[in-house]
Order: sequence, then C-alpha cells, then structure tokens
Amino acid sequence: MPSEDITPPAVIEATPEQARMSLIEHLQELRSRLIRAFIAIGVGFIIAYAIADPLFHMLTWPIREVSGGKVLLIGTGVGEAFYTKIKVALIAGLFIASPAVFYEIWKFIAPGLYETERKMAKPFVFFASLFFVLGGYFCWAVVFKIGYAFFLGQYASIGVTPTIRISEYLAFSSKLLLAFALTFEMPIFAFFFTKLGMIDYKMMLSYWRYAILVIFIVSAALTPPDMVSQFLLAIPLLLLYAISVGVAWMFRIEAVEKSSATTPEPPQPEIV
Repeated sequence: MPSEDITPPAVIEATPEQARMSLIEHLQELRSRLIRAFIAIGVGFIIAYAIADPLFHMLTWPIREVSGGKVLLIGTGVGEAFYTKIKVALIAGLFIASPAVFYEIWKFIAPGLYETERKMAKPFVFFASLFFVLGGYFCWAVVFKIGYAFFLGQYASIGVTPTIRISEYLAFSSKLLLAFALTFEMPIFAFFFTKLGMIDYKMMLSYWRYAILVIFIVSAALTPPDMVSQFLLAIPLLLLYAISVGVAWMFRIEAVEKSSATTPEPPQPEIV
C-alpha cells in the first residue's frame, strides 16, 4: 500500500501587517458596540423623558417620606427644572437600556470565550441587568431613607428648616444610585475574573478578612456615620461576596471538567 503523507502542515506566522489589521478590526468592533449601546441609552432616554415628571416625584419620594412632606426642594435657575428633567431621564434611560448595554458588552467579549460559554448570553444579560436594577432599587428604597433621615435630623437638631436645591439633591442621589447599581455587579465581575484566571474561589476565601474590612470601609464611606446604616449596606455586600465566591467555585469546576472532556484520548493500538 502506498504510504500516506503525514507531514504536518507548516505553521504560518502572522505578519505585523496582519496583526495590525486584527487590532484595527478589534477597535472597529468596540466602536460599533459602543455606538449601539449609546443608541440604546438614547432610546431609553426618550422613553424616560416622556415620564420625567412621575420619575422625578418617585426619585424625591424618600426625602419627602422621611421628612413628612416638610422638606422644601427649590430651583434657583431659570432652566433648572428643564435640566433636572433631562438628568432624571438620562439616569432612568441607563437603567431602561441596561439589558441592551450588557448584551453589547457580552457580544464584544464573546469571541474570547469557549463555544459553550458564548451561548450564555441570555443568562448573562438577564442577571447583569437584574443585579444592576436591584442595586439601584436597594439604594432608593433603603439607603435613601436612612441617609436622608440622618441628614434631616441634623437640621432639626439645630432648629433649621431645610431648603434643598433640586440640582444638588439630584447630583447626590444619582451618584449613590449608580454606585450601588455597579456594586451589585460583584457576582458578574467574579465570573469574568475567574474566566480570565485572575481569581479563584480559594483566593477569595483566603482573603475573606480583607474583603470584610473593605466592605465595611466602603459602607462607612457611602452611608451616614451611624452603625445601623453601615450594617444595612454591609450585609447585602457580604451576601454578594459570598455569592461571588460560589460563582468562582462553580465556573472553576466547569472549566476543569471542560478541559478534561476536550482532551483527546490516546490512540488505541490496532489489533491485527
């Protein structure tokens, strides 16, 4: 029988021009994803601007609730009410468009993942959007009440009726909303850092003391200086850290199983 040619194919190294082209294509992909994300935020802004008035009343509800309706929100500029509506619509538009934004993020990083991981777009978009919205809701429903009750209590202690500019209130509230929304993405970050090999569950468990310290420092920095509000913020962050450890453990085990499953079996000797 004629012998088969089993010479392995020659390995062709990428030229600098080819590498440069791949980098340019990568940047073009990033640009297109960013454009689509901004378009989604723009659509969310249009939707939110149509209901900007009830959104503003909902955003100011916590401070009105804790003050018994006694706090006075004022505007000191001619166009301040108009700009306030725009800012409220932008914040709400980001939350409305968060599924589309997370989808574009996933599509950008998906080429670097395994084939089975690329099929996880829907779970990723769902859970990333869910945690993002939950972080904002927790801030609005819990942190705002505690924080504003503390600050208004300081006014009452010196016998002064608070009169707050809506622009200052909105700037303070929007920063907290976005900070908590991003903080609640901790399990999602754990997933990606685990996939990139930067962390694993053993390292997260070994650094649990430092994690608790950092969480309480962040809680103290973002909340009024009282133990109750710090614990109200620290407890969900500790739970999120525990969930992140579970995510790192689960996907590390899956990666090990996948590598062992994809390893080809050695050829069996032919029986004559």
